[in-house]
Amino acid sequence: MNFPFKAIGFDWAYTLVDLGKEDDRKPLQKMFSFLGQKNISLPGFEEFLDKFRKIFRPMIESSLTTNQEARFEVALKNLINHFGIPLNADITLNKLLEVYYLEVYSERKVYPEVVSVLRSFKNMGARMGIISNTTNPVFMKEKEMQATGLKPFFEFAIYSSDTPYRKPHPSIFELAMTHLDMNPAEILFVGDNISMDVEGAQGVGMKSAWLNRGGKNLPAGINPDYELHSLEDLFRIDLAVL
Repeated sequence: MNFPFKAIGFDWAYTLVDLGKEDDRKPLQKMFSFLGQKNISLPGFEEFLDKFRKIFRPMIESSLTTNQEARFEVALKNLINHFGIPLNADITLNKLLEVYYLEVYSERKVYPEVVSVLRSFKNMGARMGIISNTTNPVFMKEKEMQATGLKPFFEFAIYSSDTPYRKPHPSIFELAMTHLDMNPAEILFVGDNISMDVEGAQGVGMKSAWLNRGGKNLPAGINPDYELHSLEDLFRIDLAVL
């Protein structure tokens, strides 16, 4: 195979991993129950949930216009302060984050073809990394990557929760270019989101592969360099038939 790129950057959510049903109720219920077991005085769960959403959802909405990521741990700190929940050796911020995110991650599944495709490119000597928009703290994303078994395939992971800006801002892609020490034309970026992944990557000179698992129509005026329906389609890029 004569793959025309030296490196491949991947989005995470809905590119490598199916997030399943995204719902904050169940993981917040886990956190709420954990606090209750520690004999912490709490409001009713619905009040707890409602307050969290009133804190976090505006942060997410703002991030879509500012490209500055909403950080979940900031929202959680505000929630803790609002209800006067004491942190101590048994109840740390990181422990609460772990309780929450382990429940979130339990719903997620790696797409069936991902491991074999990544293994093939790794064996070919392609350098690979992750560029992901996420509100999750980095230490939990590292736990997730380890749990999926995908960590050995990647030499770097860049998360928007740990950078000044999220995709499609050029700076997050430029961090990958700096790490790889490559010209952007030598890097292919693969993702499912037309705006964040395709336009973001093309904006810094990378080639883009739109992963269109659901067979959606391509929006007018946007032209990914390649369109994939499975990661296995990456193997056909050298044949110029995509």
